[in-house]
Amino acid sequence: MALEIERRFLIKNDNWKEFITKKIFIEQGYLSRRLDDWIIRIRFTGDDYKIALKKHIKSFTNLEFEYSIPQKDGKTIMSNLSNTIKKERYFLEVKKKIWIIDRFKEDNYPLEIAEIELANEDENLILPSFISQEITGLKNYSNLSLANRPFSKWEDDNLTTIKNY
Repeated sequence: MALEIERRFLIKNDNWKEFITKKIFIEQGYLSRRLDDWIIRIRFTGDDYKIALKKHIKSFTNLEFEYSIPQKDGKTIMSNLSNTIKKERYFLEVKKKIWIIDRFKEDNYPLEIAEIELANEDENLILPSFISQEITGLKNYSNLSLANRPFSKWEDDNLTTIKNY
């Protein structure tokens, strides 16, 4: 069983840029429409296509299974999806921890989200200076939600947290 234990945060400044170790471009789309069931995602990273199955099980823990698929199949599936997102993903090393920063493009610009995967839910986490508000578990910020209802379409009351940071 593959567990993903992940916390997510909004970013308050560009201090994270000094910790970059790698950058990739991601386009991903969803065969799922709802968050309360299995989420089926296809992702293209410029090199290969992967399909993932994810299911929320508790707190900030998900089941996650990811498999490579042939490029031809990936292209066909992706070209038939309407709910996709594009983002630049930056890998950082901060105090021996690997952080990820996603900078969303197109309809989700200028949203930036930091993520960190943990060994367990009780792991002690020291937040770097670029972190503002935790958004773990907030459904509007899930990638599936952003594919279905992009950041640029949010009403002003949903943007309050971002404007305050």
